[in-house]
Amino acid sequence: MTPQPNPDAGAAVKAADRAHVFHSWSAQELIDPLAVAGAEGSYFWDYDGTRYLDFTSGLVFTNIGYQHPKVVAAIQEQAGTLTTFAPAFAIEARSEAARLIAERTPGDLDKIFFTNGGADAIEHAVRMARLHTGRPKVLSAYRSYHGGTQQAINVTGDPRRWPSDSGTAGVVHFWTPFLYRSRFYAETEEQECARALEHLETTIAFEGPGTIAAIVLETIPGTAGIMVPPPGYLAGVRELCDKYGIVFVLDEVMAGFGRTGEWFAADLFGVVPDLMTFAKGVNSGYVPLGGVAVSGRIAETFGKRPYPGGLTYSGHPLACAAAVATINVMEEEGIVANAKRLGAAVVEPGLRELAARHPSVGEVRGVGMFWALDLVKDRETREPLVPYNAAGEANAPMAAFGAAARQHGLWPFINMNRSHVVPPCNVSEAELKEGLAALDAALSVADTYTE
Repeated sequence: MTPQPNPDAGAAVKAADRAHVFHSWSAQELIDPLAVAGAEGSYFWDYDGTRYLDFTSGLVFTNIGYQHPKVVAAIQEQAGTLTTFAPAFAIEARSEAARLIAERTPGDLDKIFFTNGGADAIEHAVRMARLHTGRPKVLSAYRSYHGGTQQAINVTGDPRRWPSDSGTAGVVHFWTPFLYRSRFYAETEEQECARALEHLETTIAFEGPGTIAAIVLETIPGTAGIMVPPPGYLAGVRELCDKYGIVFVLDEVMAGFGRTGEWFAADLFGVVPDLMTFAKGVNSGYVPLGGVAVSGRIAETFGKRPYPGGLTYSGHPLACAAAVATINVMEEEGIVANAKRLGAAVVEPGLRELAARHPSVGEVRGVGMFWALDLVKDRETREPLVPYNAAGEANAPMAAFGAAARQHGLWPFINMNRSHVVPPCNVSEAELKEGLAALDAALSVADTYTE
């Protein structure tokens, strides 16, 4: 679709937004949201007709791109049949979505509890784990993000937790493996894995194994930096959970549904958790939907004991119809395989070639359509290009990098000192090369801040 400029309409949209919309994670008077006129596939455009290649997939959720016609048609058809219905009833779209999801989850994660998104999926996973074990504490990683609701934000490790962390949420944070910025003075992946597992078991021992209900981990941390865990780490966590009777929760909200070139990132490691949360890519974000995939062992806990939790819109028909259509489209069009193939053939070599030429790139890491560039001031010291949680003038280098990317038609995903490369999973090779060229230009700006 060719964008048609309409600046007057854009000005009206912007004016109404500034007058009435309260934006998340923002100082309201310091932001300037782009007024978006439309989107299709891997692109979106503003009211001036400027088109951007979206290397963010929204917030890493448009796994099949924008406005896929088959999913749009499924939503329209469902709206004409049964727009909404209470969650206590058996509804075709809900049942079919649950069946399709359960067919793809690892192991015996065959019961699906639907939520409205990823944060409340974490809320319910933690609640299930506490009720199942009768224990109060949850362990989670410092480098993590699990959602913005009260329990989920406390399970989160990154700085967005700080304003809401009362210290009474029963959450203990620990370090997970990340060799590039190791907390364990490791020199190899094997050392990093072994020392991280030792650290976790020590944390369990000092917190008291009988007090810990769950360990919650993103299978591959997303917003925190796309750090693929070393071989053996997740299997080691699984063993520790079994040893101490702890529920193992994997958060696949961002990594799931094709993002890593597999249906779920857990498939990369051969690990089966007790509970697994999902959202985002389950229906490409077309209608809000999330959920918890529940193992047989935990489902049995609530066989004759009521589960004390629910949502008015749990398994909403429109959202579930979108999920059914999305999963079917991903199968029919080979979208998961596309993410795997182009991730290995185009994205990885392209990013590594950029890293070889740009001193601002400290590390390239990722898999499938899930990559990060770790930008640095100095490759030898690995000092980040901007300080941890930088704001204002301190964040100027990343702001300049982002502005340069947008000037070259690329909308980048920037978090702290990283640029994530997370386009739709059905992106084309030509689109990826277009995005890599824009990154090349933007990295030349980042290079000017290196030492």
